[in-house]
Amino acid sequence: MTQQTILKLGTRRSPLALAQAEETRARLCALHGWDSNRIELVPVLASGDKVTDRPLADVGGKALWTKELDEWLAQGSIHAAVHSLKDVETIRPQSLVIAAVLPRADKRDRLVFRQAQDERGLDALPHGATVGTSAPRRAAQLLNLRPDCRVVTFRGNVATRLGKLTAGEADATFLAAAGLSRLGQDTVGVALETDDWLPAPAQGAIAVECRADDAQTRELLAVLDHAPSRAEVMAERALLAALGGGCNSPIGVVCNHVDGALAMRAALFSPAGQERVEGAALFAADHASGPQKLAEDLLGRATSGITALFTGPTGG
Repeated sequence: MTQQTILKLGTRRSPLALAQAEETRARLCALHGWDSNRIELVPVLASGDKVTDRPLADVGGKALWTKELDEWLAQGSIHAAVHSLKDVETIRPQSLVIAAVLPRADKRDRLVFRQAQDERGLDALPHGATVGTSAPRRAAQLLNLRPDCRVVTFRGNVATRLGKLTAGEADATFLAAAGLSRLGQDTVGVALETDDWLPAPAQGAIAVECRADDAQTRELLAVLDHAPSRAEVMAERALLAALGGGCNSPIGVVCNHVDGALAMRAALFSPAGQERVEGAALFAADHASGPQKLAEDLLGRATSGITALFTGPTGG
């Protein structure tokens, strides 16, 4: 007799999204002592995966990654949705809740060269190199450090972007280290240390979201929640919310646990990278005003070329 499905997990159809959903299922089954067939993965083709020739901000922003899964949750077609947390809008419907944050993976970006890998990272890019990325943070940060480089738009999943690189559309591109690792490609590219190159808010974190009123699902997912990772990523998302940052807002931030507190470093950029403002803060993990005060400090010192891209605490 076939065992009854306990949970239906929604996920995007990309190879990376499916790998993250598989990791979530494996962790849940191990913690609850279930067979893997007790959790069904339900893939959806997200709107953000349908359009790959334009920057995300031009076609609807981060909501394009969550729209269909949000609808399925509302309809009861799935119990929960698995997300890359960095791709989830800062302001979410009150009807939904992040029930679990899995142990966070590598926070860093990796620089991937079209030709031979070079451990010198950015310093190895030839003068005037063409670099493919659709992320305002990566583009602005690159141009701040290497104003001689030229940025071209790269959209698509990991395989698509690596294919564009191989085809000669750019000399190099950036990919998240965590995503490459989850796809079994740990050795691709050169890791950029966070002391020199700041990642996106919540980079490397998998989140599982469900309906706020679904107490049973929330209880089943609670065993997945990794408190240290949740503290880091929620602080980073709180900073983004306090800044009013969106898809067009170039911001890099990293948060680490240090002696029982959270140490946060962040930088804001103008689109072409000429202007940069950075700051740091140390605060208790449950101290909600820590990210807020850092946001106020950064915006207070930023030039108009930067503040034009941040709306303050009302942003989404």
